[in-house]
This record gives sequence, C-alpha cells and structure tokens, in this order.
Amino acid sequence: MDVRYLLLFFLFNAALDSYVNGAIPPCDSEIYCTGPILHQVQKAKLYDDDKYFVDMKLREAPDVVLAAFRNLTMEWPNATVPPVQLQQFLSSYFEKPGTEFEEWTPPDWHDKPSFLEGITDGKLRLWAEKIHQLWKQLGRKVMSNHPELYSQIYTPHPVVVPGGRFRELYYWDSYWVINGLLLSEMRDTAHGMIQNFLYLVNRYGFIPNGGRIYYERRSQPPFLTLMVESISRHTLIPHSNTHVSGTLHVLNHYYVHVGLPRPESYTDDLELAEGLSDEQTEQLWMDLKSGAESGWDFSSRWYVSDHGPNNTLKDTRTSHFVPSDLNALLCRNEKTLASFHRLDSATLYEQAAARRMEAMEALLWDDERGAWFDFNLLTHTKNIEFYPSNLAPVWAQCYSTAEMGEKAVQYLKTSGGLQFPNGVPTSLSQSGQQWDYPNAWPPLQHMLIHGFSKLESEDAQELAFDLAQRWIGTNWLAYEKYEAMFEKYDVNGDGKPGGGGEYEVQLGFGWTNGVALQLLDQYGSRLTSGSRGLCSGFLLPLLISADLVFL
Repeated sequence: MDVRYLLLFFLFNAALDSYVNGAIPPCDSEIYCTGPILHQVQKAKLYDDDKYFVDMKLREAPDVVLAAFRNLTMEWPNATVPPVQLQQFLSSYFEKPGTEFEEWTPPDWHDKPSFLEGITDGKLRLWAEKIHQLWKQLGRKVMSNHPELYSQIYTPHPVVVPGGRFRELYYWDSYWVINGLLLSEMRDTAHGMIQNFLYLVNRYGFIPNGGRIYYERRSQPPFLTLMVESISRHTLIPHSNTHVSGTLHVLNHYYVHVGLPRPESYTDDLELAEGLSDEQTEQLWMDLKSGAESGWDFSSRWYVSDHGPNNTLKDTRTSHFVPSDLNALLCRNEKTLASFHRLDSATLYEQAAARRMEAMEALLWDDERGAWFDFNLLTHTKNIEFYPSNLAPVWAQCYSTAEMGEKAVQYLKTSGGLQFPNGVPTSLSQSGQQWDYPNAWPPLQHMLIHGFSKLESEDAQELAFDLAQRWIGTNWLAYEKYEAMFEKYDVNGDGKPGGGGEYEVQLGFGWTNGVALQLLDQYGSRLTSGSRGLCSGFLLPLLISADLVFL
C-alpha cells in the first residue's frame, strides 16, 4: 500500500522510482558503495567504525585504485587479501578522513551576539558564550579540486557539521544548526548552508541524507522550507493511498528502494541479515535505510514482529509505518509555502495542508488518548506506544481545534514521559537502540517545548518552561563535567551522555548547540544553573521500572 505523496520541495526518492526491477546500490562508486574493495576492507574490520573507511580520500584516480586492487587479489587464493596486505594497500592508495577539507573559520563570527544580553544567570551566559565559540570548530569548507578522489559531495559554500564521526553536512540536523547560527548573528554562514541545499536539489532532485555519495539515494526529514522561513526572519531575501470511512486520504511514509548494506555500517548490516533469505535480506536492508532516512536510526518505533518483548533490529520495517512527525512536518511545510505565495499558489498549498490535516486526524489522531500515533500499514492499526513524535502536530500547529492541543498536554502528563529529571526519553522501551529509552535527543526536546509554548493555556506554557529547564540543566551539567556538548543525553543521569546504537556517543555537537542557544534565547530571563526547578506536578512519583518495556 503506497502512501507516498511527493510535493515540490519534499522530494524524497523521485529520482529512484524509475528503478522498478529491483533495488539499486547506494551509489555508483565501485569503491565507496559496491565492489570487492569495500567488501574486503569492511569484512576485515580494520577500523572500529565502518564509516572511517568510506570517508577516506583516494591518493589516485578511482580506475588506478581499482586496477591496483585487482592485481593484488590475483596474488591470493580465492582473491581474498589478508588483513596485513589490505592495510598496506590502504596506506598506499588512501588518506585518512578529513583531508578533503580546506582550513576555514567563519568570517561572520564575532564574540558578542546580542542574545547573550538576555541570559540572566551568569553561569549560563558564560556557557552560552562557549557554545557560540564551538561554531568555529565545526566549520568546514570542501575542496573543489578532484572531487572524484573522495566520497564527500562537493558543495560551493562552507558548512557547519554536527561533529565527531559526522564530518559532513546532514540534512535535518542543519535546521537546528542554522537557527543557532542566526542567533549567533552568523547570517552569511547560515545563508550559505541553504544555498548548498538548493545546489543539492538542483543536482539530485532532492536533498540527500548527508554530504557523502553513499547517502545520495536517501534523504532525511524535509526541513528546507523551514530553514528558508528561519533565515527570512533575519534577512531580506526574495520571496500509498488508504481509505477511512469511505474517504481517500493521502499521507507520506519513508521508503528507500536501495539495496545492499549501508556502506557506512557495512558489517553491521551483513551480520544482522545472517540466516535470512535473499528476499528478506533485501527488505531488511531497504528498511534500515528507510530508518536512516527518518532520522530515527534506530528505534523500536519501526519494529514489526510477533516476537513481542524479544523484538530486535532485525524486525525493522520502517516503510510499513505512516509516521505522525513526518506528516506533521509536511503539513507545516505546506502552510509555510502558502505564506510564501499569494493568490493561486497560496491557495494550492493551503488546500494541501488542509487535506493533510484531515487525513492525519482521520488516520493518526486518537481523541481518547489525546495524541497522533504512527499508522501500521500491515495491521491497519495505530502504534500507541509512547514517543515524543506522537505530539509533533502540536509543534507543527497542524490540528483543527484548540481542544486537541490541550488534550496533547494531558497526554504527555500521563504518558510516563515526564518521570525523568533530565529530559523526555525517545521512548519507554529499552531496546538498546539509540532512538529509544534512556536517550533524549535535542530536536525532539525542542519540538515539544516549542509546540507547548505556542498553546494558550498557562498549564501548557509552564510545561514548556519546565521541559526547557530540565534540558538546559542536563546540557549545562554535562558541559561542566566534560567541557563538551553531546549529540544525545541519558534521562537518568544529571549531565550523563547518551549511549546505545551502532557507535559511541559523539561530541560537537551541531543540533545540540543550536537547541541550547534557542532555549537560552527564549527563556534566558528565567533559566537557572542551580536548582533544576522541576514542578512537582510534572515529575510524577512513579517507579521507572513499572512503566518501561524492556525489549
């Protein structure tokens, strides 16, 4: 059942739909996406992280490297090169990751952006200055000469990257990075990043997941329209179908029709598929890429199985869900595009948003529970487990009555998601995946806070502030302990970094910095570095273990 619905600015896989006779590889490179070099190097596990190899730069042209490897394989039985000789080959023909960048410091950075003046707490103001300093460390400029020598996708303007192993630009991360840059009064850098995304749209027809060729056949949540909206506030710039009650509704889901293991997680995907048939393997690999496209890579949210509490990553079926947050984002995009246009074009987008809202309320909204739940295309039922994404339509302001927003407040209060002093967890399921309990992620916290802050009731406003205080508190404590900003945090430990998933927690960190600066700007006169300021009515005295589902 295909519920994909492609609109201008929201192209996910249009370039791929013409491939109807089976899945295609992640990219056309016989070094970085397919072929014996990738397979043998990754299988040998020469590096702790599979992403390390596919980020390495070539010393010679691809044809030269491929020919040299073919000659090398002829020296060994079954064409399998031993690890020592593989490492020697890599030393001869590859350079370490990062050498594809020029040195670059953002020229529009300055030390005293005006938003700092609104932060009352002296310790938080000093911390905000340090976060502002981090933009200089995360700035990158891609070399323009010989792009065939590296997996980095060339973009004409410098970028601000997330940090750590994420050495390149990422699509949805950049929304919070750009908003942080704008608060830091780095408008030229922010504008250049948006120009890069438009360059990628012109090149690919959509924006890839990130700035590597092995990402070029999948995307991420479509935030370009909202990036343009953000910068327009700071600068002057030109302006499967399913039936419910007999009504046809059109919504979107993630679907990446690309086969083979992910190059950046090659051995993980191979090992996960052990014991599966060829058909099951291809389906799993496509759904893992769809999970990566969702940004939630990975989560029990995407599991479909009869295994109950024994579900594993092997049960991932991302493409079988209609996600509430994706459709809320598209609804907000449609409303935003309507505001960019006049007359006929505005009407077109307004009607698209209205149709989507109607479909979301028919398929995803649960009036009794007060939230929007992902729709399972296999069972034709809602997934009623707790995820912050269940409240994304509040952030998107994509609902038809004020009562729905207030019901959403009550849903969060009774969901179990407010039990924790350091943020709202990504789920209440301890699956071992990073987009599950006990991790809390910056974009999800910001979407909750921003959404509730837009509601009219004092109850919702105070809940938004309380969540902001919790989040700023744990970010600040972590910085005090480690002098670092992390990509995610553990809701159970004051200032404890998150964990789980396919790699170690990363430092940097682009969207964490952007969210922190936005909250410090919004609530700077009230936030404190001392008492966590938790409202007793929100921090419910429940036993954590009683509400968690251990997968």
